[in-house]
Amino acid sequence: MWERIKALRERFDEIEAAMATQEVALDPARLQPLARERAHLEPLMALLVAFERMSDELQQARDVAQHSDDADLKEMAQAEVDELAPRLAELAEQAKLALLPTDPNDDRNVIVEIRAGTGGDEAGLWAADLYRAYIRYAERRKWRTEVGSVNETASGGFKEIIFTITGDGTYSRLKYESGVHRVQRVPKTEAQGRIHTSTATVAVLPEAQEVDITIAEADIRMDRFHSGGAGGQNVNKVESGVRLTHIPTGIAVACTDERSQLKNRTKAMTILRAKLYDIELERRHTERSDARRAQVGRGGRSEKIRTYNFPENRVTDHRIGLTMHNLNLVLDGDLDGLIDAAATAEQARLLEEQVA
Repeated sequence: MWERIKALRERFDEIEAAMATQEVALDPARLQPLARERAHLEPLMALLVAFERMSDELQQARDVAQHSDDADLKEMAQAEVDELAPRLAELAEQAKLALLPTDPNDDRNVIVEIRAGTGGDEAGLWAADLYRAYIRYAERRKWRTEVGSVNETASGGFKEIIFTITGDGTYSRLKYESGVHRVQRVPKTEAQGRIHTSTATVAVLPEAQEVDITIAEADIRMDRFHSGGAGGQNVNKVESGVRLTHIPTGIAVACTDERSQLKNRTKAMTILRAKLYDIELERRHTERSDARRAQVGRGGRSEKIRTYNFPENRVTDHRIGLTMHNLNLVLDGDLDGLIDAAATAEQARLLEEQVA
Protein backbone atom coordinates (compact mmCIF):
# COMPACT_ATOMS: atom_id res chain seq x y z
CA MET A 1 0.00 0.00 0.00
CA TRP A 2 2.71 2.48 0.97
CA GLU A 3 4.60 1.57 -2.21
CA ARG A 4 1.51 2.56 -4.20
CA ILE A 5 1.47 5.93 -2.44
CA LYS A 6 5.20 6.42 -2.99
CA ALA A 7 4.66 5.80 -6.69
CA LEU A 8 2.11 8.63 -6.72
CA ARG A 9 4.66 11.09 -5.27
CA GLU A 10 6.30 11.54 -8.67
CA ARG A 11 2.92 12.36 -10.22
CA PHE A 12 2.23 14.86 -7.41
CA ASP A 13 5.54 16.60 -8.09
CA GLU A 14 4.76 16.72 -11.82
CA ILE A 15 1.38 18.35 -11.14
CA GLU A 16 2.89 20.97 -8.84
CA ALA A 17 5.53 21.80 -11.42
CA ALA A 18 2.94 22.10 -14.20
CA MET A 19 0.62 24.32 -12.13
CA ALA A 20 3.53 26.65 -11.39
CA THR A 21 4.01 27.41 -15.10
CA GLN A 22 2.35 30.50 -16.55
CA GLU A 23 1.05 28.51 -19.52
CA VAL A 24 -1.07 26.25 -17.31
CA ALA A 25 -1.97 28.92 -14.76
CA LEU A 26 -3.63 31.01 -17.48
CA ASP A 27 -5.53 28.09 -19.05
CA PRO A 28 -8.58 27.07 -16.95
CA ALA A 29 -9.20 24.02 -19.13
CA ARG A 30 -5.80 22.62 -18.08
CA LEU A 31 -5.54 24.14 -14.60
CA GLN A 32 -8.85 22.91 -13.15
CA PRO A 33 -8.38 19.16 -13.73
CA LEU A 34 -4.79 19.40 -12.43
CA ALA A 35 -6.00 21.25 -9.33
CA ARG A 36 -8.63 18.57 -8.69
CA GLU A 37 -6.03 15.81 -9.10
CA ARG A 38 -3.64 17.60 -6.78
CA ALA A 39 -6.36 18.03 -4.16
CA HIS A 40 -6.96 14.27 -4.28
CA LEU A 41 -3.26 13.40 -3.94
CA GLU A 42 -2.38 15.96 -1.27
CA PRO A 43 -3.84 14.00 1.70
CA LEU A 44 -1.94 10.91 0.51
CA MET A 45 1.30 12.87 0.43
CA ALA A 46 0.69 14.14 3.96
CA LEU A 47 0.09 10.57 5.15
CA LEU A 48 3.25 9.41 3.40
CA VAL A 49 5.37 12.10 5.07
CA ALA A 50 3.91 11.14 8.47
CA PHE A 51 4.48 7.44 7.77
CA GLU A 52 8.12 7.90 6.77
CA ARG A 53 8.86 10.10 9.78
CA MET A 54 7.09 7.79 12.20
CA SER A 55 8.70 4.67 10.69
CA ASP A 56 12.17 6.16 11.24
CA GLU A 57 11.31 7.07 14.83
CA LEU A 58 9.93 3.56 15.46
CA GLN A 59 13.01 1.87 14.02
CA GLN A 60 15.32 4.02 16.14
CA ALA A 61 13.29 3.27 19.26
CA ARG A 62 13.37 -0.47 18.53
CA ASP A 63 17.13 -0.39 18.04
CA VAL A 64 17.61 1.31 21.40
CA ALA A 65 15.15 -1.02 23.15
CA GLN A 66 16.96 -4.09 21.79
CA HIS A 67 20.59 -3.06 22.02
CA SER A 68 21.05 -0.43 24.74
CA ASP A 69 22.85 -1.39 27.93
CA ASP A 70 21.11 1.38 29.87
CA ALA A 71 18.03 -0.06 31.58
CA ASP A 72 16.27 3.29 31.92
CA LEU A 73 16.95 4.13 28.27
CA LYS A 74 15.66 0.70 27.17
CA GLU A 75 12.46 1.26 29.17
CA MET A 76 11.89 4.69 27.63
CA ALA A 77 12.56 3.35 24.14
CA GLN A 78 10.13 0.45 24.64
CA ALA A 79 7.46 2.89 25.81
CA GLU A 80 8.01 4.85 22.59
CA VAL A 81 7.71 1.65 20.55
CA ASP A 82 4.44 0.83 22.31
CA GLU A 83 3.13 4.30 21.45
CA LEU A 84 4.32 4.48 17.83
CA ALA A 85 3.28 1.01 16.65
CA PRO A 86 -0.49 1.55 17.02
CA ARG A 87 -0.17 5.04 15.55
CA LEU A 88 1.46 3.53 12.46
CA ALA A 89 -1.37 1.01 12.22
CA GLU A 90 -3.86 3.90 12.43
CA LEU A 91 -2.01 5.69 9.63
CA ALA A 92 -2.31 2.57 7.51
CA GLU A 93 -6.09 2.53 7.98
CA GLN A 94 -6.27 6.19 7.01
CA ALA A 95 -4.19 5.45 3.92
CA LYS A 96 -6.54 2.63 2.88
CA LEU A 97 -9.46 5.05 2.96
CA ALA A 98 -7.49 7.77 1.18
CA LEU A 99 -6.64 5.32 -1.63
CA LEU A 100 -10.29 4.59 -2.33
CA PRO A 101 -11.46 5.87 -5.72
CA THR A 102 -13.12 9.25 -5.32
CA ASP A 103 -15.96 10.81 -7.23
CA PRO A 104 -14.43 13.60 -9.35
CA ASN A 105 -17.61 15.62 -8.82
CA ASP A 106 -17.47 15.60 -5.01
CA ASP A 107 -16.20 19.17 -4.74
CA ARG A 108 -18.80 20.61 -7.09
CA ASN A 109 -21.82 22.70 -6.26
CA VAL A 110 -25.17 21.05 -6.91
CA ILE A 111 -28.46 21.70 -8.62
CA VAL A 112 -31.34 19.99 -6.81
CA GLU A 113 -34.65 19.18 -8.49
CA ILE A 114 -37.60 18.15 -6.32
CA ARG A 115 -40.79 17.01 -8.03
CA ALA A 116 -44.09 15.91 -6.56
CA GLY A 117 -44.83 12.26 -7.35
CA THR A 118 -47.88 10.18 -6.58
CA GLY A 119 -50.35 11.46 -4.04
CA GLY A 120 -51.94 14.60 -5.50
CA ASP A 121 -51.85 17.73 -3.35
CA GLU A 122 -50.24 15.81 -0.50
CA ALA A 123 -47.28 14.96 -2.77
CA GLY A 124 -46.82 18.66 -3.49
CA LEU A 125 -46.82 19.45 0.22
CA TRP A 126 -44.29 16.66 0.78
CA ALA A 127 -42.05 18.12 -1.94
CA ALA A 128 -42.19 21.45 -0.08
CA ASP A 129 -41.27 19.71 3.19
CA LEU A 130 -38.22 18.13 1.55
CA TYR A 131 -37.20 21.48 0.10
CA ARG A 132 -37.32 23.09 3.54
CA ALA A 133 -35.29 20.23 5.02
CA TYR A 134 -32.52 20.74 2.44
CA ILE A 135 -32.57 24.51 2.91
CA ARG A 136 -32.16 24.07 6.67
CA TYR A 137 -29.39 21.53 6.14
CA ALA A 138 -27.61 24.01 3.88
CA GLU A 139 -27.98 26.71 6.54
CA ARG A 140 -26.41 24.40 9.14
CA ARG A 141 -23.38 23.91 6.89
CA LYS A 142 -23.14 27.60 5.88
CA TRP A 143 -23.96 26.83 2.25
CA ARG A 144 -25.71 29.30 -0.02
CA THR A 145 -28.98 28.45 -1.80
CA GLU A 146 -30.69 30.08 -4.74
CA VAL A 147 -33.97 29.14 -6.39
CA GLY A 148 -33.90 28.83 -10.15
CA SER A 149 -37.44 27.75 -10.94
CA VAL A 150 -40.56 26.93 -8.95
CA ASN A 151 -44.02 25.66 -9.88
CA GLU A 152 -46.36 25.90 -6.90
CA THR A 153 -49.61 24.08 -6.19
CA ALA A 154 -52.82 25.71 -5.03
CA SER A 155 -52.40 24.11 -1.60
CA GLY A 156 -49.01 25.74 -1.00
CA GLY A 157 -46.83 22.84 -2.09
CA PHE A 158 -44.58 22.41 -5.11
CA LYS A 159 -45.21 20.56 -8.33
CA GLU A 160 -41.52 21.20 -8.98
CA ILE A 161 -38.74 23.33 -7.55
CA ILE A 162 -35.17 23.62 -8.84
CA PHE A 163 -32.50 25.31 -6.76
CA THR A 164 -28.72 25.61 -6.50
CA ILE A 165 -26.68 24.88 -3.39
CA THR A 166 -23.18 26.37 -3.29
CA GLY A 167 -20.48 25.48 -0.78
CA ASP A 168 -17.60 23.17 0.07
CA GLY A 169 -18.33 19.50 -0.66
CA THR A 170 -22.01 19.94 -1.48
CA TYR A 171 -22.15 17.11 -4.03
CA SER A 172 -20.09 14.77 -1.82
CA ARG A 173 -22.85 15.04 0.81
CA LEU A 174 -26.05 15.48 -1.15
CA LYS A 175 -25.45 12.92 -3.92
CA TYR A 176 -26.93 10.26 -1.60
CA GLU A 177 -30.29 12.10 -1.67
CA SER A 178 -31.18 11.29 -5.29
CA GLY A 179 -34.17 9.01 -5.65
CA VAL A 180 -37.78 8.57 -4.56
CA HIS A 181 -38.68 9.77 -1.06
CA ARG A 182 -41.90 8.18 0.24
CA VAL A 183 -43.96 9.69 3.06
CA GLN A 184 -46.64 8.03 5.19
CA ARG A 185 -48.82 10.42 7.19
CA VAL A 186 -52.35 11.66 7.80
CA PRO A 187 -53.05 14.63 5.52
CA LYS A 188 -54.55 17.72 7.12
CA THR A 189 -57.58 17.33 4.85
CA GLU A 190 -58.18 13.71 5.93
CA ALA A 191 -61.26 13.67 8.18
CA GLN A 192 -61.10 9.93 8.95
CA GLY A 193 -57.53 10.04 10.20
CA ARG A 194 -56.32 7.56 7.60
CA ILE A 195 -52.64 7.36 6.69
CA HIS A 196 -51.87 8.23 3.08
CA THR A 197 -48.72 7.40 1.14
CA SER A 198 -47.22 10.00 -1.19
CA THR A 199 -43.90 10.42 -2.95
CA ALA A 200 -41.55 13.06 -4.26
CA THR A 201 -38.50 12.57 -6.42
CA VAL A 202 -35.17 14.26 -5.77
CA ALA A 203 -32.42 14.62 -8.35
CA VAL A 204 -29.04 16.00 -7.29
CA LEU A 205 -26.94 17.12 -10.25
CA PRO A 206 -23.31 18.27 -10.03
CA GLU A 207 -22.97 21.75 -11.44
CA ALA A 208 -21.12 21.63 -14.75
CA GLN A 209 -18.60 24.17 -15.98
CA GLU A 210 -18.22 25.39 -19.52
CA VAL A 211 -15.04 23.34 -19.80
CA ASP A 212 -17.11 20.20 -19.03
CA ILE A 213 -19.96 20.79 -21.45
CA THR A 214 -19.82 22.99 -24.52
CA ILE A 215 -23.24 24.05 -25.81
CA ALA A 216 -23.42 25.63 -29.24
CA GLU A 217 -25.70 28.67 -29.40
CA ALA A 218 -27.23 27.23 -32.58
CA ASP A 219 -28.43 24.27 -30.53
CA ILE A 220 -30.44 26.44 -28.14
CA ARG A 221 -33.91 27.90 -28.67
CA MET A 222 -34.93 30.60 -26.22
CA ASP A 223 -38.56 31.47 -25.54
CA ARG A 224 -39.67 34.41 -23.42
CA PHE A 225 -42.85 34.53 -21.38
CA HIS A 226 -44.51 36.38 -18.52
CA SER A 227 -43.50 35.05 -15.10
CA GLY A 228 -46.34 33.72 -12.99
CA GLY A 229 -47.01 33.88 -9.28
CA ALA A 230 -46.01 36.58 -6.85
CA GLY A 231 -43.86 39.46 -7.94
CA GLY A 232 -45.95 42.58 -8.34
CA GLN A 233 -47.01 44.41 -11.49
CA ASN A 234 -43.58 44.05 -13.06
CA VAL A 235 -44.21 40.35 -13.55
CA ASN A 236 -47.23 41.01 -15.70
CA LYS A 237 -45.68 43.78 -17.78
CA VAL A 238 -42.25 42.32 -18.59
CA GLU A 239 -41.48 39.04 -20.31
CA SER A 240 -38.81 38.11 -17.76
CA GLY A 241 -39.41 34.36 -17.79
CA VAL A 242 -36.99 32.37 -19.98
CA ARG A 243 -37.28 28.85 -21.37
CA LEU A 244 -34.21 27.31 -23.00
CA THR A 245 -34.63 24.22 -25.18
CA HIS A 246 -31.62 22.15 -26.19
CA ILE A 247 -32.65 21.15 -29.70
CA PRO A 248 -30.49 17.98 -30.08
CA THR A 249 -31.85 16.38 -26.88
CA GLY A 250 -35.19 18.16 -26.47
CA ILE A 251 -34.33 19.07 -22.85
CA ALA A 252 -36.12 22.26 -21.78
CA VAL A 253 -35.39 24.43 -18.76
CA ALA A 254 -37.50 27.36 -17.60
CA CYS A 255 -36.45 30.01 -15.07
CA THR A 256 -38.81 32.63 -13.71
CA ASP A 257 -37.43 33.52 -10.29
CA GLU A 258 -35.65 36.73 -11.30
CA ARG A 259 -37.18 39.89 -12.71
CA SER A 260 -34.24 40.24 -15.06
CA GLN A 261 -34.47 38.24 -18.26
CA LEU A 262 -30.67 38.06 -18.42
CA LYS A 263 -30.43 36.62 -14.90
CA ASN A 264 -33.11 34.06 -15.68
CA ARG A 265 -31.28 33.05 -18.84
CA THR A 266 -28.02 32.65 -16.92
CA LYS A 267 -29.72 30.45 -14.33
CA ALA A 268 -31.45 28.40 -17.01
CA MET A 269 -28.15 27.90 -18.80
CA THR A 270 -26.53 26.64 -15.58
CA ILE A 271 -29.33 24.11 -15.05
CA LEU A 272 -29.30 23.02 -18.70
CA ARG A 273 -25.54 22.49 -18.60
CA ALA A 274 -25.92 20.37 -15.45
CA LYS A 275 -28.63 18.24 -17.08
CA LEU A 276 -26.47 17.59 -20.14
CA TYR A 277 -23.51 16.80 -17.90
CA ASP A 278 -25.70 14.35 -15.97
CA ILE A 279 -26.58 12.60 -19.24
CA GLU A 280 -22.87 12.28 -20.02
CA LEU A 281 -22.17 10.91 -16.53
CA GLU A 282 -24.99 8.39 -16.94
CA ARG A 283 -23.48 7.25 -20.22
CA ARG A 284 -20.13 6.69 -18.52
CA HIS A 285 -21.82 4.85 -15.62
CA THR A 286 -23.58 2.58 -18.10
CA GLU A 287 -20.29 1.71 -19.75
CA ARG A 288 -18.92 0.47 -16.44
CA SER A 289 -22.19 -0.39 -14.69
CA ASP A 290 -20.91 -3.61 -13.14
CA ALA A 291 -18.13 -1.73 -11.38
CA ARG A 292 -20.48 0.95 -10.03
CA ARG A 293 -23.34 -1.13 -8.62
CA ALA A 294 -23.21 -0.12 -4.96
CA GLN A 295 -25.29 -1.11 -1.97
CA VAL A 296 -26.42 2.48 -1.60
CA GLY A 297 -27.58 2.39 -5.22
CA ARG A 298 -27.12 4.74 -8.12
CA GLY A 299 -29.54 7.24 -6.65
CA GLY A 300 -31.69 7.11 -9.76
CA ARG A 301 -34.93 9.04 -9.74
CA SER A 302 -36.93 5.81 -10.02
CA GLU A 303 -35.23 4.19 -7.01
CA LYS A 304 -37.11 4.35 -3.71
CA ILE A 305 -34.44 5.28 -1.20
CA ARG A 306 -36.33 6.26 1.96
CA THR A 307 -39.66 6.06 3.76
CA TYR A 308 -40.67 8.78 6.23
CA ASN A 309 -43.37 7.56 8.62
CA PHE A 310 -44.94 10.39 10.64
CA PRO A 311 -47.04 8.36 13.11
CA GLU A 312 -43.89 6.51 14.24
CA ASN A 313 -41.51 9.49 13.85
CA ARG A 314 -39.45 7.05 11.77
CA VAL A 315 -37.12 7.34 8.78
CA THR A 316 -35.98 4.19 6.99
CA ASP A 317 -33.22 4.15 4.38
CA HIS A 318 -33.98 1.09 2.26
CA ARG A 319 -30.57 1.01 0.56
CA ILE A 320 -28.66 0.23 3.74
CA GLY A 321 -31.37 -1.10 6.05
CA LEU A 322 -31.10 1.82 8.46
CA THR A 323 -34.02 2.98 10.62
CA MET A 324 -33.92 6.11 12.77
CA HIS A 325 -36.65 7.54 15.00
CA ASN A 326 -35.90 11.23 14.56
CA LEU A 327 -38.11 12.26 11.65
CA ASN A 328 -38.89 15.61 13.28
CA LEU A 329 -35.17 16.43 13.42
CA VAL A 330 -34.51 15.20 9.87
CA LEU A 331 -37.15 17.53 8.47
CA ASP A 332 -35.53 20.34 10.44
CA GLY A 333 -32.33 19.79 8.47
CA ASP A 334 -30.54 17.24 10.67
CA LEU A 335 -29.53 14.99 7.76
CA ASP A 336 -25.96 14.13 8.74
CA GLY A 337 -26.87 10.82 10.40
CA LEU A 338 -28.55 9.51 7.24
CA ILE A 339 -25.90 10.88 4.91
CA ASP A 340 -22.99 9.61 7.04
CA ALA A 341 -24.52 6.11 7.11
CA ALA A 342 -24.91 6.05 3.32
CA ALA A 343 -21.35 7.31 2.83
CA THR A 344 -19.99 4.70 5.28
CA ALA A 345 -21.81 1.92 3.44
CA GLU A 346 -20.30 3.10 0.17
CA GLN A 347 -16.82 3.21 1.74
CA ALA A 348 -17.20 -0.31 3.08
CA ARG A 349 -18.21 -1.58 -0.36
CA LEU A 350 -15.22 0.08 -1.99
CA LEU A 351 -12.88 -1.39 0.64
CA GLU A 352 -14.27 -4.86 -0.06
CA GLU A 353 -13.67 -4.37 -3.78
CA GLN A 354 -10.13 -3.20 -3.05
CA VAL A 355 -9.37 -6.32 -1.03
CA ALA A 356 -10.98 -8.59 -3.62
